[in-house]
Amino acid sequence: METNVRTTVLSLILALCSGGLVAALWSAGLFAPLQAAFLVGETASVAAPAWAVVMLIAAASAGGGFAVERMGGRRAFALVCASLLVLCALSFLLSATLALDIAFAPCALASLAGATAAQLRRLWSLDARLTHAVEHRVFACDQRFSKSDNERVDAGLQILGLMFKLEEAVIFGLDRAGVLHPMARKRTTNGNGADAAPLQTWRQGVALCERALAACAMQLAGDAGRRVVALPLVHEGQKAGALLLRLGEELEEEDKPLLDVFAAQIARSFQRARAREPLAGRPLPALVSARRASKRLEGFAAVAGMLDEQGFAAAALIELKDGCAVAYLDGTIAAINRPMLESAGLTEEEAPQIDLFALLDRFRAGVFDEPSIAVRRVLQSGEAYEREIYYPEKDRTLLLRLSLLRSGGAAIGLLFSVRDVTRLKEYEKLRSDMISLMSHELRTPITSINGFAELLALDESLSAEAREYATIVHQESQRLSRMIDTFLSMTRLEASDRQEVRKVPLRLDEVVRETVANFQRTARKKRIRLIERTNGKLPPVAADRGLIMQAVANLVDNAIRYSPERTTVTVATALEADAVRVIVEDQGYGIPAEEQDRVWEKFYRVARDGQEKDEESTGLGLAFVREVVEQHGGQVALESEPGRGSIFSFTLPRL
Repeated sequence: METNVRTTVLSLILALCSGGLVAALWSAGLFAPLQAAFLVGETASVAAPAWAVVMLIAAASAGGGFAVERMGGRRAFALVCASLLVLCALSFLLSATLALDIAFAPCALASLAGATAAQLRRLWSLDARLTHAVEHRVFACDQRFSKSDNERVDAGLQILGLMFKLEEAVIFGLDRAGVLHPMARKRTTNGNGADAAPLQTWRQGVALCERALAACAMQLAGDAGRRVVALPLVHEGQKAGALLLRLGEELEEEDKPLLDVFAAQIARSFQRARAREPLAGRPLPALVSARRASKRLEGFAAVAGMLDEQGFAAAALIELKDGCAVAYLDGTIAAINRPMLESAGLTEEEAPQIDLFALLDRFRAGVFDEPSIAVRRVLQSGEAYEREIYYPEKDRTLLLRLSLLRSGGAAIGLLFSVRDVTRLKEYEKLRSDMISLMSHELRTPITSINGFAELLALDESLSAEAREYATIVHQESQRLSRMIDTFLSMTRLEASDRQEVRKVPLRLDEVVRETVANFQRTARKKRIRLIERTNGKLPPVAADRGLIMQAVANLVDNAIRYSPERTTVTVATALEADAVRVIVEDQGYGIPAEEQDRVWEKFYRVARDGQEKDEESTGLGLAFVREVVEQHGGQVALESEPGRGSIFSFTLPRL
C-alpha cells in the first residue's frame, strides 16, 4: 500500500512539472496561434484570467498523470483523448455562442504531457526492476566457479591446443557496427614460416572470418598439411564474432563437429558477457510499451524458474555417494560433490581454482595416463569413456567414467564420475575363489561318491537294505552334482566379463525339436504326453546355443516334474512382431498368483497346498532361465492358475 501511494505521488509530481512547463510556454505566448485554432471567429472577447488558466493547466496535467497511474497507459490515453474531444467541441461551442475562451489548447497539451510523464515513470520503474532482476540472476549463476571472460577464453584455447596441432588461434569479437576486432590470441613456437607476410596473412584471416560469418558456416583455406579454419560464433541466431585457427595438420572430417562444439561454447561466453553489460544505455522496447516490459518481466520469471530447477539437479548431484563433477565444454567446473573432492585429494578452498583437466590429472595412473585422449574420444564419438584403474600406493580400485552431456541434441558439457570399487573387487575375488573351490575340490569327491554308490547299489551280495541306502546316496549325490552345475552356470553368466555368451544365428524351432526328443523318455516314464508345436518358417535369433538349450530344457523338465500322470506338456514356438517366443504349457498343479513373481528368484521353491516344498529342486532352474533370456535381450513371462496348469514362455529378438 505504501509503495502504491509513493508511486502515485511521484507520478503526480512529474505530471505537474510537465504542466508547469506547458504553463510557462503558454505565458510566453507560444501557444497563441494554436489556441486561436480552437476558437470560432475572432479572438474571444471574454478570456479567462491568467491564474485560472494556470489552475486549469495544473488540473489537466494532474488528471492525465493520475489516470495513467490508476488505469494504465492504454485505457488512460483513450480516456484522455475522449475527454479532449469533448472539450474541443465545448471550446468551439462557447467561443461561437458566448465568445468565451476556455484555453483548450494549453489544457489539452498539459493533459497529454501529464499522461506521458506518468507513463514514462511507469516504464522506467518496470525497466529498472527488470534490469535489476536480470543483472542479479546473471551475476548469481555459477558464482562459486565463475571466471572472468579472459580466463574462460584462455581455458577454451588451451583445450583446443590439446586437441589439435595448433599454431595460432585468434578470437574476433563483432562490435555493433559489424566490424571484427581481435579479442584473444594464442600462438605456439612450432610454426615454421607462418608469419612470412604478417600483414597479408592477417588480412586473409580476417577475410576468411568475414566469409564464415556471412555464410554462418565453417570456412577452410591453406595448403596440404596446413589448414586455416574460420568458424562463426553464433548463438541463438545472434552473431557474436569468429574463431580463426591455424593448424599444422590436415583437419580430419570427424574433427569438424568438435570445432563446431567449441565455437558454440565461445559464442555462449560472448553472449553471457553481453548480458552482464549495463542495460541502461541500450535501446529497449520497454521504454515505449509498459505491456511489453511486463511481459519481459514475466519471461524472466520463467527463466528463473528453469534455472532453479537446474540448481535442484546440482543439489541432488552433491548428495550422490559416487564422486561426480560437471564441467562446461571450456573445462570450467560447474559443480563438484564432496566424494569427488575426497577422491582427488582436494579441499573446499582449492575446488574453485581447478578446471576439468587439472581434476583429471589427479587420477593419472596405468591406462589413464593421458586424460586428454579420453576427453577427445568422448567429444568426437559421443560415447562414454569408462576404465577401472588400480592405485597400488593406496590399494584402491576406482571406476572412472567420462561422458558427454546433451540438451536438445546439442553437447553442453562433460560429466566425470568416480566410484570406489575396491570392496566390490574383493567380493568378486572371494566369489571366484569359491567357484574354484566348488569346481575343483567338490566335484572330485562327489564323482567318487556317486560312482561307488552306484556300484554298491548294483552289488547283489549286499542286503536289500544296504542296496537301498546306496541307491539313496547315489540319487542325492546326483542331485548335489546338478545343483553345483546349475550354480556354476549362474555364476559364469553373472560374471562381469560375460565371455561365456557366444551369440550365433540360431533357429528356436530346431532347439525345441531337439529338446523334446531328449525328454521323451523322461516323459514316458511318468506317463506324460510330450508334444511339439513349431512353425518351420521362424526367422533365426542371435543366441548362445548351449545356454538357450539349457534354458528350454529347464522349462520342460519343470513342466514334466510338476505335472500329474496322464497329462500333456506342450512345447511351442510363435513369431511376434520383432521377436520369437518359446512357450512351455503344462496341465500341472499351477502356481498361486502371490508367488508367480518369486519363482524367478534364486533358491525359491513353491510349496503346494498340503505338501512340503520339493526337496529335489535346487531353486535355480528358473533363475537360470531368466538370466539367460535377459542377457540375450529378451523377456520371460508366466501365466498360471492353481489346478489348471502353467504357461512359461520367453522371447528373443529376431534377426
